[in-house]
Amino acid sequence: MSKLVIAGGTGFLGNKLIDFYTSKYNEIVVLTRGKSRKKENISYVNWDAKTINKWHTSLNNADVLINLTGKSVDCRFTKENKALILNSRTESTTALGNAINLVANPPKVWLNASSAAISHPNKEENGEDFMLYVGLEWEKAFNAIKNPNTRKVALRISLVFGKEGGALIPLKKITKLGLGGKQGSGKQMVSWVHTKDFVAITNYAIENQAITGPIVVAAPDAISNTKLMSTIRQTLNVPFGLPAFSWMLKIGGFIIGTEPSLILNSMKVYPEKLEKNGYEFRFDTLKSALKDILK
Repeated sequence: MSKLVIAGGTGFLGNKLIDFYTSKYNEIVVLTRGKSRKKENISYVNWDAKTINKWHTSLNNADVLINLTGKSVDCRFTKENKALILNSRTESTTALGNAINLVANPPKVWLNASSAAISHPNKEENGEDFMLYVGLEWEKAFNAIKNPNTRKVALRISLVFGKEGGALIPLKKITKLGLGGKQGSGKQMVSWVHTKDFVAITNYAIENQAITGPIVVAAPDAISNTKLMSTIRQTLNVPFGLPAFSWMLKIGGFIIGTEPSLILNSMKVYPEKLEKNGYEFRFDTLKSALKDILK
């Protein structure tokens, strides 16, 4: 019997993992704030992502634990939302770390989501990088509890591009409306990864015993925002795109309830550890990724 546990597995990325791993594991357990239920070989187990109760027994005899738990960052970074973004990540990670040490046969490997912002700290257009702080605290919680019988890998995830969700969906929409020009200065760097590579990287980290500690989950093709938007326009055959200046993004972000720094901050990271360990990207250029996703 093989067993996979996914914490926070009901979102966009969690569903991608479930689709991929359903045929690879006899049993999949999804820890969710929703109701407990069972569907074929997938068990959904309720937890509050904070305190330890009977859900912790789900970790016993698990081969793999993947944790994606955390409030969406697609919101205004108010004081309240910042606390929810941070605490939802650190508290769930701490609970899982403690729970692992309570079971007789703990997971052999634990993949915990983190932020690629750690690998490229910056203070470019908005004067701070909240996601850098979140990433540091997230990994601090991940490493604070010693789990001697479990190999631990922190997934420093960049922007994930996919057909059904992720950061590319709103960019596609505004480009079709003729608003797909550069955003802000256009000089800010963007690191990204295709959903198919995201899933494949998790599998690679599970199977490759040499991979421990943090790994950057990003394609080796970081590009400027200007280049990103022009490539999206070319792929969608949209001849022009009006630019969005920083002040416009700040007003627009306020209106639609999202955080402009998610667009204005720069992130340029490189998957050095993955490449050193022999991982081969399915989509290593933005052009190939967009051609697969947008057409």
